[in-house]
Amino acid sequence: MSSQPTAEWDVDSVRADFPILSTRIRGKHPLVYLDNAATTQHPRAVIQALVDVYEKHYANVHRGVHWLSDHTTDLFERARDEVRQFIGAEHSHEVIFTSGTTAAINLVAHSWADRFVSPGDEILLTEMEHHANLVPWQQLAARKGCLLRHIPITDDGQLDLSQLDTLLNSRTRMLAVTAMSNVLGTCNPISQLTQAARQVGAHVLVDAAQSVPHQVTDIRQWDADFVAFSGHKMLGPTGVGVLYGRASLLDAMPPFLGGGSMIRRVRLEEFEPADLPSKFEAGTPPIAPAIGLSAAIRYLHQIGMDRIHAHELSLVNLAHRKLLEIPGIQILGPAIEHKGGIVSFTVDGVHPHDVAQLLDQDGIAIRAGHHCAMPLHKRLKVNASNRASFYFYNTAAEVEKLAESLRRVKATFRRN
Repeated sequence: MSSQPTAEWDVDSVRADFPILSTRIRGKHPLVYLDNAATTQHPRAVIQALVDVYEKHYANVHRGVHWLSDHTTDLFERARDEVRQFIGAEHSHEVIFTSGTTAAINLVAHSWADRFVSPGDEILLTEMEHHANLVPWQQLAARKGCLLRHIPITDDGQLDLSQLDTLLNSRTRMLAVTAMSNVLGTCNPISQLTQAARQVGAHVLVDAAQSVPHQVTDIRQWDADFVAFSGHKMLGPTGVGVLYGRASLLDAMPPFLGGGSMIRRVRLEEFEPADLPSKFEAGTPPIAPAIGLSAAIRYLHQIGMDRIHAHELSLVNLAHRKLLEIPGIQILGPAIEHKGGIVSFTVDGVHPHDVAQLLDQDGIAIRAGHHCAMPLHKRLKVNASNRASFYFYNTAAEVEKLAESLRRVKATFRRN
C-alpha cells in the first residue's frame, strides 16, 4: 500500500495489493482463499522486496568484505530488528532466524532440553497442540527418559485448567503451549499460564504461529522464555521463521547445528561457538526470506494489528451465524469471544475431503483433514474436519459464498 490506510479502510483496496486474489479458478470462479492458517498470500510490497533482493541487493551476509555483502548484511540485520520490534522483544540478539516454527521448536527441544532435562523430569503440553509441538517433545522423552503430561481440553475446545496446580509441579521443566489452536482457533491465556509455570520454576515455550500474524504480540507481557512463529503465515516468504529466546537461556544452550557462521574459532579437535544470534544460525541463513519478512512486517504495521484482529473477528462472527443456519453443520471449538480467525466444522454424512473438493468447484479454498493435530481430533471424536481460516483481505461476501456453497454440498449429498 502506498500510504497509511484511513480509519475506515476499504478491504477492496487492500485486496488490490494481492495479485493472486484476482485469480479465477478454472477460468470461471473468483478465488475465495480461506486457507490462511496454512499459509497466507503475498502483497506486492513483499513480492517486490524479494525481486529487489535478487536484482539489487544479493550477496552472502556477515562474511564478505565488499560493499554488496555489507549492504545485504545491513538489510538482513534490519529485518532482525524489525522482528524484535514487532513482537516486543528487548534485544535483537534474542531473535534467531530459523526455517520456520517447526525448526524453532526443534531447536529448543534439542539444544535446551538435551542439556537441562533429566530422566524423570516432566514436559507439560496440551491436547490441542500441532504435531510440531508434540513430536519434538516425544522424541526428547525417548532420548532422555522424561515424562510428557498434557493439559486436557473441555468439550468446547478450551484448556481445562482445573488440574493445572497438579499438572505443573516441581518436576516440570517446560510448559510448551500454543497461543492459538490451528484447528479450533482457541486463544489460550498465555500470561496466566506463564505465571503459573514461574511459580514452580518451569520454563515456557509458546507456539505463536497462529497468533503473531493476527493480533498484537507483546512477549514481555507474556513473560515467555521462548516464542516460535513462521514468516509464511504473516505475508512473508516460506523458508524463514523466528525463535525468540531469553538471552540468558540462549547463552546457556549449546549450538544445535554445526558449521559456518556459528563459530568463533575452530581447531581440529574442538570449536568455540560464536555469540548470539550467530551461535544458532549455522550456514547461510535465509537471507532473501528474512528481508521479505521485514517487508511483510512493514505492511502489517500499515494495516494495523488491532484493525486486522477486529476485521477477522467480524468475519468469524458472520461465519458462525451463516454456517449454523445450515442443518447438519457442527462448528468445532469455543464461542467467538474465545477464538481467533479460524472456523473448523464438520458436515453430517459428508467426508471433509468431499466437502473441500466440492467447495473447490466453486473456487473456494479451505483445508480438509486432521490439520497436523491428530490427538486433538481423537479427543473431539472426529477423524477429520474442514477448516476455513480468515485474514484481513477476506470479505463478508466471501463468507456468504462459503455458506451458499455448503448449502449446495448438502443438497448434492441429499440427492445421492
